Amino acid sequence: MQPLRLKTISEYHQVTGLPKPEHPLVSVLRFEDLLKLPGDGSPISISIDYYTIALKRNFHGKMKYGQQEIDFDEGIMTFVAPGQVFGITLEKGQLLEHSGWMLLVHPDFLWNTPLAKAIKRYDFFDYSVNEALFLSEKEESIIVGLMQNIEQEYRSNIDKFSQNIIIAQIELLLTYSERFYQRQFITRKKSSHQILERLEDLLNEYFDGANRGLPTVSYIADKLNVSAGYLTGLLKVLTSLNTQQHIHQKLIEKAKEKLSTTELTVSEIAYELGFEYPQSFSKLFKAKTNLSPQEFRQSFN
Repeated sequence: MQPLRLKTISEYHQVTGLPKPEHPLVSVLRFEDLLKLPGDGSPISISIDYYTIALKRNFHGKMKYGQQEIDFDEGIMTFVAPGQVFGITLEKGQLLEHSGWMLLVHPDFLWNTPLAKAIKRYDFFDYSVNEALFLSEKEESIIVGLMQNIEQEYRSNIDKFSQNIIIAQIELLLTYSERFYQRQFITRKKSSHQILERLEDLLNEYFDGANRGLPTVSYIADKLNVSAGYLTGLLKVLTSLNTQQHIHQKLIEKAKEKLSTTELTVSEIAYELGFEYPQSFSKLFKAKTNLSPQEFRQSFN
């Protein structure tokens, strides 16, 4: 089934039964005001050409992004970038009824501003839906307040300051979201540390096996059933290392073990660790340890 593509914010207002937006490139909506769409059990797929930041509450259904599904509860935020496809599935006869807030921002609104590039560094726009941001009541009130500020500004008389004021509010909202995600990585210790343990086991298994080449970040993320961006964000908060650095760290750990406890040649160790060319292994080893593999081995003699 082809997804319903919505190129403009006006089109979103139209398909959800809302009046025309007061500003063509930015809109703050309340989910309670959306047209209640009856569900027949079939998934609704949507592709949008603008940024969507949503704070959902009391959503009785499932939302799907990629291969992941989640049941929404109180105070959950999701972030969707232009071009992404997401789906909504309702039980037969169920109505699309939920509450919360949604901010729609067309990329054209950000054109020629620092945020046009800066927004791409927020990894949570690439997170899967099961990696949504769970907010406390205090955090939720902050996000709602910022959305209300944006709404109030574009509902006022537009002047030469309006765009800068709205963009400043969007930047603040994104910064708070980044802070709240870091809090979530830390406070949800059990799930976070389970991912760390699974990562350690996965890398051990990979480098102990007969694999060719280094594992990619996307390969590791797929095996752990998380998005690459979420995995890197979590690891940076908990360990100060990104996923690629963890891969290299485990590789060097395995290489040091083989260099110090076996009589395998450097070339043999390189092949065992998945390198096609021993020179590539030696170059990476020296970059990470300031020693060549042979120099490291000699330090044990």
